[in-house]
Amino acid sequence: MSSRVSQAAAKSPDPYELERLAEELVARELAGSSYTPRTTASTELPIYVPLSHGNPHITAEVFNVEEFLLSRSHTSLHDLRSELRDYLTSLKEELVLLINDDYEAFISLSTDLRGEGSRLEKLKLPLGDLRKRISESRAGLQATQDSIQETLDARTKLREEKALLHLLLKISESVTRLESLLLISQVTTSPLESHNSNYQFHLPASAGQPIDDKSQGNRAKHLSRVTAEYAQLLYHIEKAKEENCAFVDEIRWRIDRIQSTLTSDLDHIFSAILTSLTNIEAGKVIDLERAKLYVDLTECLRIYDSLHLWRVAEEIMRRDVMQAFIKKTIFPDALAASLSPVLPHTPLPAALSTRTESRGSALLPRTPYTPFTAFATKQNPFEASHASGPVHLLDESNDALAKLYNQILRFIERDFGRIMEIAERVSLKAGSTKSQSGIALGDYDLGDAQQVSADSFEIMTNVVWVEIGRAIMDELGTVIFAPGNPNEFRKHHSTTQAFIRSLEFLAPSTHSVQNMRSHPVFTAFQRRWQLDVYFQLRWKEVVPKLEETLSSRILDPDAPNFTPGRNVFVTAQAADVFTAIASCWSAEVYIPDLAHRFWKFTLQLLSRYREWLENSLPPAAGSPVKPAANITNEKASAIVNPSRSSTPGLTPEVTIESTAADEILLRQFATALVDIRAMTSQVLHLWREEISEMLGVALRSQLEQLSALSTSLCSQATAILSRRCCDALLPVRSIPSQFRAMSNKRLPSEPSYFAPTILRPVKIFFGIGTVGGPGERLKEELLRNVSNDVVESVCQRYIQYLTAMKKTEESLRRLKKGKKSTLSLFGSATAGKDDGKDEERIRVQMILDVEAFKTEGETLGVDMQSMNSFIVLDQMVRAELVDGDL
Repeated sequence: MSSRVSQAAAKSPDPYELERLAEELVARELAGSSYTPRTTASTELPIYVPLSHGNPHITAEVFNVEEFLLSRSHTSLHDLRSELRDYLTSLKEELVLLINDDYEAFISLSTDLRGEGSRLEKLKLPLGDLRKRISESRAGLQATQDSIQETLDARTKLREEKALLHLLLKISESVTRLESLLLISQVTTSPLESHNSNYQFHLPASAGQPIDDKSQGNRAKHLSRVTAEYAQLLYHIEKAKEENCAFVDEIRWRIDRIQSTLTSDLDHIFSAILTSLTNIEAGKVIDLERAKLYVDLTECLRIYDSLHLWRVAEEIMRRDVMQAFIKKTIFPDALAASLSPVLPHTPLPAALSTRTESRGSALLPRTPYTPFTAFATKQNPFEASHASGPVHLLDESNDALAKLYNQILRFIERDFGRIMEIAERVSLKAGSTKSQSGIALGDYDLGDAQQVSADSFEIMTNVVWVEIGRAIMDELGTVIFAPGNPNEFRKHHSTTQAFIRSLEFLAPSTHSVQNMRSHPVFTAFQRRWQLDVYFQLRWKEVVPKLEETLSSRILDPDAPNFTPGRNVFVTAQAADVFTAIASCWSAEVYIPDLAHRFWKFTLQLLSRYREWLENSLPPAAGSPVKPAANITNEKASAIVNPSRSSTPGLTPEVTIESTAADEILLRQFATALVDIRAMTSQVLHLWREEISEMLGVALRSQLEQLSALSTSLCSQATAILSRRCCDALLPVRSIPSQFRAMSNKRLPSEPSYFAPTILRPVKIFFGIGTVGGPGERLKEELLRNVSNDVVESVCQRYIQYLTAMKKTEESLRRLKKGKKSTLSLFGSATAGKDDGKDEERIRVQMILDVEAFKTEGETLGVDMQSMNSFIVLDQMVRAELVDGDL
């Protein structure tokens, strides 16, 4: 190969390429270092590279024969074998040289290690001593560490015991303080003696007797202070119980004595206040004194609520006020006895007093009231205007039961109306009840009341209705619930239902009405009405008389036994059927709870009248009278063939009979048609005027119960969505610590990662941005309302987090300010600036988050600008995180 290249170079005119080299030298001098040599055809020829250790095919982990031969394709196999043998020879020579170079060092290795063993032994001698000393030091350090740990454990135990002793001292001091505040004698020293002692010596007067107004007001405030101290004592006792302190068990009898004394004093003062407010015979109470009594009453109810003694307060009201009134008002002969009027606490205004004096009565003017009818009022009782009077009274003209109910209503409004409102405010303020908003009353039929929290005052249920319901069932049950006289039974039922509605008007809230309707006494009261028996009696009043009338099947008005009808009806049967139908829906008979039975009875009466008509009329295909066409044809044939007159007298006789029969049929058909049309028009008119309204009330009642259930379900779904959306706000609390720990101190430019996900549960529920959401078909109806409620809840929770964050930042600012004042020599001059920058970054981040939350809310159709809670939230994030004077 090399010989052929040399022969080609010798035949060329410039075998050494001197001209090309000269040109490249000139170009390199002109272009400098950026010169690139010109590529010629000779540089592209295969270059012979001898085998070496740097060949990639030889140094590869796996030797590939094919790739190696392809890389040497310009070499013949004979030359390649020679080249490989030369490379093998060179490898052997290098191996021999390597062995010869290192052999001398390998041979001298054993001689170089002579004497090293003794030196290693010498070095080993101090190592044992050193190891021993290290072990001793380690043992000493461990002993010191154990001693320090024991000391720390002992100090921790002493600290805990000291805290426990302080807690026990607080309990002892609190018990002593409470005993002194309650004027409990310190003579008794054992539980047995305490049990036998009399706790009533400290009361200013005997139970049930009036107390001086000044001492009464001071006593109420005093008991409020005692209650606060007692609540703190109970908290400390719970903490001491966790430590299993025997001291708590030893003073348990003193705590029980304090509780007994506190409740005894509270019951006494509460009973005295109730007596002062409700006892008319004790004398008139001026408005100022009454206002003070209500203030003291509010304080007592607040104490009962804080002690969770709602049922105790209700028992006192029931025992001292309600039972006494019920005993003298509801008794077996109450409907026959004359009732004394319920006098108001305050005198009437001038205009009212003049008007009532002219009538010879000292009572408040009654509100005109229509007794219970089939048409229920459509006005919400809790939204009704009370301009017509303080209480909805019944029409008591010629109705002893209505007079009795009005007496009860006046008493409840006078003595319990204000008390129930105060108790409701106290319960709501203390957070002991949860408001059940969004439940529609409709026509005052709430259906089955939902379960409402029992941790509150339920005066309307447990005081008012329980006593009234039991007294009516026990004392007047044989009179009111007796169905023997249907007219009296229906009158009592309508009057009682109207009384219950008027009583519900006096309830302080919707959930009070729900609790009253779900109470066992109310359920037992409603079950006492024997409505099935009443319907059977009404059925017996109508059906026998109607069947007697329908026994006659004469439709011919010219018949001797025909009974004419009344009004628009020709027959008495049709008139009686319509009278029976109209009587079912009259105000004197109809009861809404029996709407389904009366409707079924109406359809049965119409079916019975149709059956009577079918039986009274001759069958359509079985008439013995010949048709008029046949008679005409017979007359014509007789004229044409006079020879066939063997019986000339038959044709006139048949014609007369047929004519008489036709006249009878025509009169019957006309009578039936007139009655059918009259029955249709009268029943349709009755349907439009009365039946549709009455059945519509029943239908609307059932639909409203379904609506109330749907409202409850919607509220529960909204609560779940609100909770899930509020859970997404948890990262808000870590924003300050996150920014203080960041090394990058630039201002944020985008909202936090959680901001777009706050309202994601609402979007997923309504299928916004997703497919197949559970409430996708409710989007148009509920999206706006649910979104408003959820956004309102999220804003409230956001405000709570920001308020807590602001308090934490203020505490940190005070702490840093205190450290700076005490260690100012070692502080950094830029610390305050860094804190200010951190606060600015935190504020900017919160603004961006709130703006992102606002955008998400607006996509759901919420008007964020008009929402008060969002306005407060936006103002909070834009204000300074901490006050500038800190």
